[in-house]
Amino acid sequence: MNPPASQYTLQQKVFLFLLTIVTIGFFWILTPYSGAVFWGIVLAILFIPLHRRLLRATDQKHNVAALLTLLSIVVMVIIPVALISASLVQQAVGVYDMMKSGHIDFGRYFSQILNALPGWLVSLLERFDLTSIASLQAKLTSIASQVSQVAARYALNFASNTFDFLVSLTIMLYLLFFLLRDGHSLAGRIKTAVPLSMNYKKRLFSNFTTVIRATVKGNVLVAIAQGALGGLIFWILHVQAPLLWAVVMAFLSLLPAVGAAIVWAPVAIWFLVTGSVWQGVVLIAFGVFVIGLVDNLLRPLLVGKDTKMPDYVVLLSTIGGMALFGLNGFVIGPVIAALFIAAWDLFASAEEFHQE
Repeated sequence: MNPPASQYTLQQKVFLFLLTIVTIGFFWILTPYSGAVFWGIVLAILFIPLHRRLLRATDQKHNVAALLTLLSIVVMVIIPVALISASLVQQAVGVYDMMKSGHIDFGRYFSQILNALPGWLVSLLERFDLTSIASLQAKLTSIASQVSQVAARYALNFASNTFDFLVSLTIMLYLLFFLLRDGHSLAGRIKTAVPLSMNYKKRLFSNFTTVIRATVKGNVLVAIAQGALGGLIFWILHVQAPLLWAVVMAFLSLLPAVGAAIVWAPVAIWFLVTGSVWQGVVLIAFGVFVIGLVDNLLRPLLVGKDTKMPDYVVLLSTIGGMALFGLNGFVIGPVIAALFIAAWDLFASAEEFHQE
């Protein structure tokens, strides 16, 4: 049992204050590359089973096993992501050029949709001023202007952004090597330093690693499956830039239940109202019974089952995490939610907090 704060000596209080200050300072200097550190930790947790197998295969040669695991991560994760990103940039530039040249005209598409709608629905839209093509074009022009400004800014800062990315990638891989090699002893030291009973530490640390593995593996597998299936059906139906929309669907599929449908549902409606009925019907059927089935079957099996969290908690924590932390939030949000639930379960079951 640790003594109450009132029983600490002056020397202990000064040391605890110093410990707090240097800890805050350490995390503060890591802030510029917090994303690299975060993903280094996540990848280390994900690939530690592979590292253990390689450790046994190399007769406990820690450096060799860590290096082989790192090379496996580069081949399985880093290189495919880099290739997909390069193709994605090419298709995004192509779509932007088509919008700029007028080959993609949202005003014309909007007019076609209005002409295909029944009169009562058009009247209802007119009451809310949702049928004004001029107003829509003004909004789209404003959005396109903002997009072009952002694209121009990134183009001007391309060299700087590339340098920062390479530095972050180097830091992540460098840290990942040492986390793989020394992760077990480092985790043991952290467990020892945390001033909680062993029962609390075991459950909290177990929840932390379990949720990271389940969230990343589950969400990434679901995202890859839904993005690949969405891109495939878009390619079959001759939708422009299928790889671009596949990546967009994969990213949006991180949001449970509603993700990929944000992309394929409007395209299906567009097919129906413009007379391409069979394409619209095929896309709706494929979206509901194939893409949707992946989400309904795989996500609860891969994410909810291991994290032991209800689907609505996973959804809310994922959305909230991404709103606060960006892409990293799809991991951070569920981890915080799982630790919240675990901590309150421990509190509810701990006798020392409920004695008369």
